[in-house]
Amino acid sequence: MEKILIVDDSLVQASQLKSILEDEYEVSIAQTAEDGLSRVGSENFSLILLDVVMPGMDGFTLLKKLQEEIITQSIPVILITSLSDAASEQRGLVLGAVDYITKPFKSLIVKARVNTHIKLYNYRRLAERQSMTDQLTGIANRRRYERYSAVKWHEATRLQIPFSICMFDIDHFKVYNDKFGHPAGDKVIAAVAKTVSSHLNRNTDFFARYGGEEFVSIILGSESEKVFAHLKRIRQAVEDLHIAHDPSISEWVTVSVGGITVIPPVDGSYAYYLKVADTMLYDAKKHGRNKVVWADEQMRQLWEK
Repeated sequence: MEKILIVDDSLVQASQLKSILEDEYEVSIAQTAEDGLSRVGSENFSLILLDVVMPGMDGFTLLKKLQEEIITQSIPVILITSLSDAASEQRGLVLGAVDYITKPFKSLIVKARVNTHIKLYNYRRLAERQSMTDQLTGIANRRRYERYSAVKWHEATRLQIPFSICMFDIDHFKVYNDKFGHPAGDKVIAAVAKTVSSHLNRNTDFFARYGGEEFVSIILGSESEKVFAHLKRIRQAVEDLHIAHDPSISEWVTVSVGGITVIPPVDGSYAYYLKVADTMLYDAKKHGRNKVVWADEQMRQLWEK
């Protein structure tokens, strides 16, 4: 069931709206803008109904804040108002509202507008998912990774939880392509992606194709030693696929893995730590491939023997 958030300081009005919609939707109420901002950051809503006139932070200010945050800017907002002047309507639309509902409420109008905007939201989400999926492997593509990493880095910085960036690279992939051909190379990329993603299946795990034969993963909430041990198991799982390589290079297709676990400093740059992860990957490939090299929270290197 789709979730709707009503942000209105009047419990009477909010309850009236809820009674109109609760047969078709899961409806929650926040009576302050601050509470609404907190709720929308931690729950998945398909639509927000937002009162314009509230004490303290008003609806226009909250709408502006929602539009400024990556994690909330795509959620449609319908403003609730008794204001009928063109200036107020224009201000709301400029700030990003998708529609208005005026008081007193008319049930049929409320339902029609809510239904329309939830359908549009779901259509946009479907189109966005398709545009952010790698067609060869079915996992997230680089565009989706870049968006996800920005959101989760911000979240980990705020909550001060461990944030791990991991880079994977298929070893000697150019040699494999040259010997067996690009269709076979595509099958290897897909097989590696399937194997790795099957081991990164928690809600706090994210895995994407970074480009070519490279992949990237983000893991939240786990300390470096646990992540390091888990990635060693993943590296072994790829080797255990026993995909034959050019015997002059390697018996089996393998991956090299590098990364870092950090509790993000408030003034820290994600780009800097991504570069560290890439350096760990470089070290893994430089020193024999088919191994994991990791940087822990104190920037000490952990090496797979």
